[in-house]
Amino acid sequence: MARYELVWADEFDTPGRPDPRKWTFEQGFIRNQELQWYQPENAWCENSLLIIEARRERRPNPNHKSGSADWMESRPQADYTSACLVTKGLQDWVYGRFEMRGRLDVRAGIWPAFWMMGGQGEWPACGEIDIMEFARGMLMANAYWGSGIRWSPIGCVVKKALSQFSDPEWASKFHVWRLDWTRQQLKLYVDDQLLNRIYLRGTVNQDSERKNPFREPLYLILNLAVGGFAGGDPSATEFPARLEVDYVRVYQ
Repeated sequence: MARYELVWADEFDTPGRPDPRKWTFEQGFIRNQELQWYQPENAWCENSLLIIEARRERRPNPNHKSGSADWMESRPQADYTSACLVTKGLQDWVYGRFEMRGRLDVRAGIWPAFWMMGGQGEWPACGEIDIMEFARGMLMANAYWGSGIRWSPIGCVVKKALSQFSDPEWASKFHVWRLDWTRQQLKLYVDDQLLNRIYLRGTVNQDSERKNPFREPLYLILNLAVGGFAGGDPSATEFPARLEVDYVRVYQ
């Protein structure tokens, strides 16, 4: 049995903005043609929880360019706002145990995630691990790496419908998501239930460099997205929506 020691954590015990020594914020339209504009104002700590709140509210897009083919520029405004916290530039890790205890909003169009990504090179060759991802009634535990074709990943994806947990109150409860990452494998859990196992001997990028992104440093991301490629249609959902996080802990 591996013996782990706590090397980094945020318990979110101090009311107010998240600790700037641990987290920075993404801002604007970022990925997946999601509907929300990311901004720091939508994240704060209260009652020893991190609250990430998605709101239905209009926000002008300062990068708007009429006629642009780029989705980040073609929208004159955002109809939703939310927040995305990252440790990029502050902290990253190679191997360890990564835990998050939280409660999800599982309504239509809401897409929360707790995940990791590499800071070197383009996606997907930089590597991505989705420790917790939820959309369209499905809980996911995934990893992606490079196929050698730009923007086209190789992935090991597991989806589990909430109905499979046999608990009608599942969504109202806090749960613990965990990644155990060693030189040999990735193991992704919820509440100690193994969802996905990925052996790193098979996660080599299929390009000329042939790097294994899961033997390189990755940083943490916590976000609450709305809509986009996977999130679904939020138009009938009443806002605000929240991702509530009790703690994030890293052991090595």
